[in-house]
Amino acid sequence: MLLAEGGCGSNVVVSPTPVVPAALVPNAAVGNGLIKHVVVIVQENRSFDDLFHGFPGADAATAGKDHTGAVIPLQPQPLAYGTDYGHFHTSFVTAFDGGKMDGFDLEGEYGIVNGQYVQTKATTTGTYTYVPQSDVQPYWSLAQRYVLADRMFASNSGPSFPAHQYLLAGQSDDADEVPDGGWGCDAAAGTTVETLAANETEETGPFPCFTYTTLADVLDARGMTWRYYADQYGASGYIWSGYDAVRQIRFGTDWNSDVISPETAILNDVPAGTLADVTWVTPSQANSDHPLGHSNTGPQWVSSVVNAVGGSPFWNNTAIFILWDDWGGFYDHVAPQHVDVMGRGFRVPLIVVSPYAKHGYVSHTVHEFGSILKFTEDVFGLPSLGTRDAISDDLSDCFDFTQQPSAYVPLASRMRAGDFLRQPHSDAPPDPI
Repeated sequence: MLLAEGGCGSNVVVSPTPVVPAALVPNAAVGNGLIKHVVVIVQENRSFDDLFHGFPGADAATAGKDHTGAVIPLQPQPLAYGTDYGHFHTSFVTAFDGGKMDGFDLEGEYGIVNGQYVQTKATTTGTYTYVPQSDVQPYWSLAQRYVLADRMFASNSGPSFPAHQYLLAGQSDDADEVPDGGWGCDAAAGTTVETLAANETEETGPFPCFTYTTLADVLDARGMTWRYYADQYGASGYIWSGYDAVRQIRFGTDWNSDVISPETAILNDVPAGTLADVTWVTPSQANSDHPLGHSNTGPQWVSSVVNAVGGSPFWNNTAIFILWDDWGGFYDHVAPQHVDVMGRGFRVPLIVVSPYAKHGYVSHTVHEFGSILKFTEDVFGLPSLGTRDAISDDLSDCFDFTQQPSAYVPLASRMRAGDFLRQPHSDAPPDPI
């Protein structure tokens, strides 16, 4: 079905400064006034089947079919394995194959050759793999202790650029790929981003600098605080920095006060007593879980962020959501529901960490990126953006607000906070897809 109203189409004009009613109150059914901080930790390019193969109680496959109908057992592949797989909108269409979920071998392999991101193989079974538990034990420890959702779907069917917009605004103005000349408002003149038309064909779209309403705009209008921690690559490149593509943020006062680089600043801010009402945390490439990071330090990075919050006075009133922005081309066996021209996309993992999160719970409820927006709106009594949040659930099945808040048990980490500050970037150019 198509959304009758949602602000996702390129012909919809949304004010960047929403009118917020003065007397909004939190939804007592969500948070019960107990949640004062929402933290969203965004990692890169992993499907549910890839990261949580064999997790008890979760719906995770051990094999998948290729385009010939052959059954391909999922094979272990290290987290640091450096081959990327096609995860464009066109890759999604191929892998989805009308709901048969048997085209993942046709997504292709990609890598950096002579400084360029290019396809190196047209077909591959490398997509039919999973990361061994030993490589991602911190994720499993959090999932075992708190909540793992096995029906979390990306809101869009393509790569990181639109995915991050859905995490901020519940839409991307139908942009479905990575811009051809830079990430957002800082892109080179003449840069465009492809969009999906109503008939689901790709068209050359606008300059990737949008003016739609985001959650940050709503928070600003309410006088609430937010921060977005993101890595800066070089003098003007922002990797996975979603607000760089939102004009009123990029060229407004928020950019210098609320968009924070380096992303590792959160490891100092929280112990020093600073945590905004809503916080997004994005990684450096090395700590992202992205295959082209050629690294296995992502779980340690996430552990450090969660430990910082868990070891602070903020713990007792915080909800932390850990998710991956797209499937990265990796096999997943659960077909997503088609709700509009942009998605939904394939499953990605979601871990919910909070003193009020259920213990050892696997959520089988359908969630998407709009669910985090919906939860945040309900917790703080904010108006709906009227985009994907309007059709999403509120994640309430993941919480028990009648239970006594549980004390935080720190995750073991082989890296110290300072280690992330010293970690060099990959020699390869940033690959924000």
